[in-house]
Amino acid sequence: MTPAARVAAAIEVLDRHLGGEAAEAALTGWARANRYAGSGDRAAVRDLVYDALRCRRSYAVMGGALTGRGLMLGHCAAQGIDPGNIFTAERFAPAALAEAERGPRAAPEGLDALDCPDWIAPLLETALGEDFAPVMASQRHRAPLFLRVNAARATRPEAAAALAAEGIATVPRHESNYALEVTENARKVASSLAYLHGVVEVQDLSSQCAVEALPLPEGGRVLDYCAGGGGKLLAMAARAPANFVAHDVDPRRMHDLPARAERAGVAVRLAEPGKAPRGQDLVLVDAPCTGSGTWRRTPEAKWRLTPARLAELTALQAKILAEAQQFVAPGGVLAYMTCSLLAEENETQVARFIANHPDWHLAESRRFSPLSGGDGFFMAIFRRKT
Repeated sequence: MTPAARVAAAIEVLDRHLGGEAAEAALTGWARANRYAGSGDRAAVRDLVYDALRCRRSYAVMGGALTGRGLMLGHCAAQGIDPGNIFTAERFAPAALAEAERGPRAAPEGLDALDCPDWIAPLLETALGEDFAPVMASQRHRAPLFLRVNAARATRPEAAAALAAEGIATVPRHESNYALEVTENARKVASSLAYLHGVVEVQDLSSQCAVEALPLPEGGRVLDYCAGGGGKLLAMAARAPANFVAHDVDPRRMHDLPARAERAGVAVRLAEPGKAPRGQDLVLVDAPCTGSGTWRRTPEAKWRLTPARLAELTALQAKILAEAQQFVAPGGVLAYMTCSLLAEENETQVARFIANHPDWHLAESRRFSPLSGGDGFFMAIFRRKT
């Protein structure tokens, strides 16, 4: 496909998404209807679509409309590409430029330039302070790919060498003992032997740092109460021997966990919904949240989030924390994590829990900023008062 044909495909996908279809579903639908497109073309179209979603507001300003065509015109303006070379009406290219689409466009300003929804900006400014603008600017760019070296399989230098042998370049990150940042050939990771043999797992840098900060009870009992895919539980299991149990209200989310655990060489038991074991030394609550710290990777979530959904999530988080604390043994630890930037889901949630459960106290809390490279992330560690 030519560059112009790829832009035309991105316009089609974006229009489907703006009409209400999820971005991944729209991309899948386009790929199935255009099977001539090779893997490189599909990847290029995907990149165009997700870059446009990260920068939806600023691209719409520069492109003159919140449409697939307007967003791709904005993309051309942002990248310094002459749209006249793309919008040519030639075979597979987008329709030729209209007179109104020619000439310079006004540069986006304020929240347009930061690609931030109006309603959430005050909440983010309160939570981030002087970092608000830099953090929102960072969310306009593609996230790096981070890998966690499985300490049960290899050392970090051994893992880096194995990846390099397959053409995948990495650099170690000082923030974590096990983190590698992929600098070349990120798309090869999923098919690499290092990944397939459980030497490395994909895991964000901030998530890795938060898990490393957890006080793991060697030989003790650990429950991941909202396990999902189980990435954090696998990271814990690679660090120290313990009795690891995964639980999730929707067991379908844990479907791949047994296979991943086997690949990683660690033992994890799955609990049925509502049947999590009590008496745990460490209970982790990786709570459902807005995901505002991950908007580089899930940009459509930024535009679909509403005040009502935020209220639903904060109520759910409080409910889950109240449930999870019942499974902690005397003297044990309750850990709370979100991939959110908002105080409503982080510090305010912690204060609410302490107020409603005076037998607990906050031992530690920490924010992880996207300005450090990883996702926006939050962690709090509670201990029961003696």
